Amino acid sequence: MTIEVLGSGCAKCKKLHELTKAAAAELGLQTEIVYSTDIEKIITMGAISSPVLALNGKPVLVGSVPDIQTIKKLLAAHTEEKDGEEGCCSGKEICDIRCAPQNPPAGESCSCGSC
Repeated sequence: MTIEVLGSGCAKCKKLHELTKAAAAELGLQTEIVYSTDIEKIITMGAISSPVLALNGKPVLVGSVPDIQTIKKLLAAHTEEKDGEEGCCSGKEICDIRCAPQNPPAGESCSCGSC
C-alpha cells in the first residue's frame, strides 16, 4: 500500500503526516508514509484543498486533520479492501501488512487467523 500526505507545508499538513505515521505504526503497517508539497499532484488528484491523505494514489481524506482513530479506520478499511481483492496475506506463510488487524488485541484475530 502506498500512503501519501500532500499539502502546502503548513502546520495542518505536517500534523496529518505525523498522525498518519503514528496510525500506520499502531496498525503494524510496514510502509513508508511519503510527504509531498507538490501542488500539481494535489490538483491532478482532483482535490481542491489540503491536506490530502492518499492511499495508492487516490485521495481518501481532503481538507481536514481528523483524530488518529479516524485515520486508523481509513487505513484499516483500505487494507481490508486489499485483502478481499488479493486474498489475505496473498498466500504468504507469514503475515505482512495485508492482514487486518495485524497483531490484534487479545481475544481478536486477524482476518486470516495467521497472526
